[in-house]
Amino acid sequence: MITLQTSSTSHQVNYRFNDAAAMCSFFCLSEFVGCSPSLSGAIRVNPWSIDAVSDAMYSALKTSPEHRRLRHDKHWKYVSEHTVAFWAASYVQDLARSTKQHVAMKCYGLGLGLDTFRLVALDANFKKLDDQPLLAAYRSTQRRLLLLDYDGTLIPHRNITAAPGPAVLDILAALTADPANEVWVISGRSQQELGGWFKDVPGVGLAAEHGFFIKPPGRPGWHSRFPLADHSWQAMVMPILKQYCECTDGSHIEVKASALVWHYGDADPDFGNWQAKELLDHLEDVLSNRPIEVISGNTIVEAKPQGVSKGSLVELICKRDPVVTGEVAPHHPGSTSLAAGVVGSGPVWAASPSPAAAAAAGADSHPAAGAATVTSMQDLPPGFGAAAMAARSLGQQRQPATAAAGGGGGGGLASPTAQQQQMQIDQAGSGQLVQSPQDQQQERAAPRDLTGVAVDFVLAVGDDRSDEDMFTAIEQYADTPRHPAEVFACVVGQKPSKAKFYVNDVNEVLDLLAKMGGVTLPPRNSSFTS
Repeated sequence: MITLQTSSTSHQVNYRFNDAAAMCSFFCLSEFVGCSPSLSGAIRVNPWSIDAVSDAMYSALKTSPEHRRLRHDKHWKYVSEHTVAFWAASYVQDLARSTKQHVAMKCYGLGLGLDTFRLVALDANFKKLDDQPLLAAYRSTQRRLLLLDYDGTLIPHRNITAAPGPAVLDILAALTADPANEVWVISGRSQQELGGWFKDVPGVGLAAEHGFFIKPPGRPGWHSRFPLADHSWQAMVMPILKQYCECTDGSHIEVKASALVWHYGDADPDFGNWQAKELLDHLEDVLSNRPIEVISGNTIVEAKPQGVSKGSLVELICKRDPVVTGEVAPHHPGSTSLAAGVVGSGPVWAASPSPAAAAAAGADSHPAAGAATVTSMQDLPPGFGAAAMAARSLGQQRQPATAAAGGGGGGGLASPTAQQQQMQIDQAGSGQLVQSPQDQQQERAAPRDLTGVAVDFVLAVGDDRSDEDMFTAIEQYADTPRHPAEVFACVVGQKPSKAKFYVNDVNEVLDLLAKMGGVTLPPRNSSFTS
């Protein structure tokens, strides 16, 4: 028996006979019927196409009785179990499950959408950040880490100019002047923009393109965390982005060194969101077999290499990775003067070996070359302890290095003068680093201290979806028993977030940072506060 079925599954349940022939029925369903995807064994056709219908019926006639019986049994089992009562109970269960926590949640209106009034439900524990507990924790801790987003956090998204104002620069300069503070600005913007804007605040650490490029605090240059990244995928993605730009008025493409970004902030909001969802699915299908991830942010869709995120960078900062913090020089591909490396989240980077280690390994120990190597590592700001960190990461021992340096004329790390100017490794104790009195005196005037005391205060502020990885990373750091710390994850604006606190706008962020840095901000015009 062949049936051209165009009704719902409730009618199909009644289509059963007592004779054996009815057990071999075959369904030809209209592709416009909602139940057609559920009956996978049926032939779906366009009922307006006579040729398609006739071909489907012919295929059904040619199907063997055994095959038709298997399909019939499969369909009958499905429609007999998934009845109207089943679907009604399923919908009620879904509604009950989705509203189970609504009593403990707070709902906020977002305004009218295209055809609905939009609401957002937030956890009751999600509360506004109180200045007093945060400032009390800030003043009582010895080692502080401040992680700040840029757009939407330090400056408004719709600001006339993207450059930071004098107030932002003054606040960051005051915060970095405290040797107990380590301040990072982690943004999706390019290294040229961040480097130009913050060139007058050398003590702040910068991370461009979500951490693909970094400039550690107090260091003059940038380096890539992924120098061997493959960018050939951009040739595949660019034509797709151009097509969506042509179809979406007000959108444009931003080309970064590590990523491609489609912006639709100036497009119609609802149409832009539709296009963004479609583009997200399209790019995920195209790049499914490549190590590329596609993310959606604040009116953007971005394609970037896997592993490039604020969260992965923050994990290394919290773990005090010596390359990320600037204590060890990064290994550049193709360099022959670098020795064994420190493993980070991407490539293997290394520190320059001391002349003593080079002499012990049979390397060239020319005085000029050795002096240049030592000088490059001692150019770090006081308190960084880069030479000791490099020696420890390379597995070098102080005594062999001392003997080798003594035979070479005393120009290496183990010479008496150098020993007084760097961190010492306690060979007999617990392995902690200790400082000479000269180092302690220099450290009081140093821009920051990256050795010794563990971070016991972390503040992370952001406003975008890319900042959610950063919030997760610091919460994981706080859960580590070895690193008890006061952690404050704060999102700008009341929105669903992994952060536990929120502030209303950029002005509240700047007010909070100004109190922490002891900076007095000029009065704002109330007409332009929001």
